[in-house]
Amino acid sequence: MTKRFNPGLAQTSRRNVLRGTVLAGAAAMTGGLASSANGAGRRAAVPPLRGAAPQFIQAEAQAQAEAAPVDLSGYTRVKQELVAPPFAPKHEQVASGGPKIVEIELITEERLMVVDEDTGAEIWALTYNGSVPGPLIIVHEGDYVELTLRNPTDSQMEHNIDFHASTGALGGGGLTHVFPGEETVLRWKATKPGCFTYHCAPGGAMIPYHVTHGMNGAIMVLPRDGLKDGEGNPLRYDSIAYIGEQDYYLPMDENGDYRTYELAGDDYADSMDAMRTLVPTHSVFNGAVGALTGDNALRAKVGETVLMIHNQANRDSRPHLIGGHGNYVWETGSFTDAPLTGIESWFVRGGSAMAAMYTFEQPGVYAYVNHNLIEAVLLGATAHFVVDGAWDNALMEQVVAPRSFET
Repeated sequence: MTKRFNPGLAQTSRRNVLRGTVLAGAAAMTGGLASSANGAGRRAAVPPLRGAAPQFIQAEAQAQAEAAPVDLSGYTRVKQELVAPPFAPKHEQVASGGPKIVEIELITEERLMVVDEDTGAEIWALTYNGSVPGPLIIVHEGDYVELTLRNPTDSQMEHNIDFHASTGALGGGGLTHVFPGEETVLRWKATKPGCFTYHCAPGGAMIPYHVTHGMNGAIMVLPRDGLKDGEGNPLRYDSIAYIGEQDYYLPMDENGDYRTYELAGDDYADSMDAMRTLVPTHSVFNGAVGALTGDNALRAKVGETVLMIHNQANRDSRPHLIGGHGNYVWETGSFTDAPLTGIESWFVRGGSAMAAMYTFEQPGVYAYVNHNLIEAVLLGATAHFVVDGAWDNALMEQVVAPRSFET
């Protein structure tokens, strides 16, 4: 039986949570959200739903309506079928033909997810297309991304999306606010090649709340002529491993047990208290402890080249492939810059995505970890690559097996 907590939202319901979200967004954009050490101000008043929209967002919409239309007659439309992480959608590494309009669809889903089966920790995750992270999107420089963002009628909250790869209107966040039962269509041009994060950003305290509840993902904008090394030579990969690192701040009760909640949003005030510590209870890959280990481990073969795309929308991370390296690493995510080479550990800045390429040379299990090893071992930031193939003694050999020795 799920115990209900009602943290700070009077009579938590879809309408109250929606109103609180809009108020937080409007107040944050206009400087009107009060806060205090004892948490006063977290209890949302009830403004009119649409009347709370920040004036500058309304002004942007008006400016857009007055701008000259874009001639898209020369563009071909294609629909990209998004897939769940850690996989990548079908795509060309080198673009054929001219720029395209790439149609994608994201559906917001608020779902109860188990974070750690051993402890029973769970969260009402806020997701795009039902996964943490949201699906990987892949386009080429010069393409248009045409997103349909849909918020189902059974949602508890307002949602939107901020693409770090885009230009204007808060990354599209100012033009994509959708309430339950609404959808919107946003089109933006991919002008900067690289890996970028995207995330929900409804406004105010709801921004970190949504991001730390899983509502983020990555988009890769490939150069039209594909990836290159520092001397301009082409680089190709055999597969993509898409890894989303998620920090969770799960509330606990006075006995140290993780709290449970009946509805998405019921944990709001408790989550705010946990988030203010800046100390996550979990730091996991792809939504849960062990999500990329065991039967769900990533797979490769000796001689295969894997492009690892790592997204972290909130905190810094230090990935390391135990037993391997980053042959080519775009640490900032920018494909305009030459990749670093031969890297042991790389750095993911909070609020960004990056890419690292490695060709596996030995079989076995490789651990891909956040090399803050406390987070890797104790908080869950570990994934496994299981690699098949023949062992190469020229690279490593156990000369003498472990044995006792005389002193």
